[in-house]
Amino acid sequence: MLKDLTSEKLIRLQIEADNWEDAVRKAAEPLEDEGKIKASYIDAIIDSVKTAGPYIVITPHVALPHARPETGALESAIGIATLKAPVAFGNADNDPVKYLFCLSAKDNNSHLGALADLAELLENKEFFELLDKTNDPKEVIDYLNH
Repeated sequence: MLKDLTSEKLIRLQIEADNWEDAVRKAAEPLEDEGKIKASYIDAIIDSVKTAGPYIVITPHVALPHARPETGALESAIGIATLKAPVAFGNADNDPVKYLFCLSAKDNNSHLGALADLAELLENKEFFELLDKTNDPKEVIDYLNH
């Protein structure tokens, strides 16, 4: 479940980012701070986007930064970040990105239920309206719990 993999400490709202790389680093930072990932995991996300292109931009305005478990995932977790001003990732269909759901998966399967929950949330206009108006991570957690 998504609510089991995130917490108030993993949420950053209305952050300022200069570009896509800065956005990814700032969105992933709480996961590193909370011991869910190593710094190498963030570098692996950025390297894979530079190599493979902006495949992490999964739907309009939404990115799912992630990397292989062996690159530094310590625990499965999902960080939620919103950007004050959207940034381009180079994905013609889905740019600019405003919402980042940073995924740390310690293996290939344990996070799949949370991803299914996230996919449902991404269909929910109300969820994005909340993300746009709140500055309080607790409001996001409360929403996920109901």
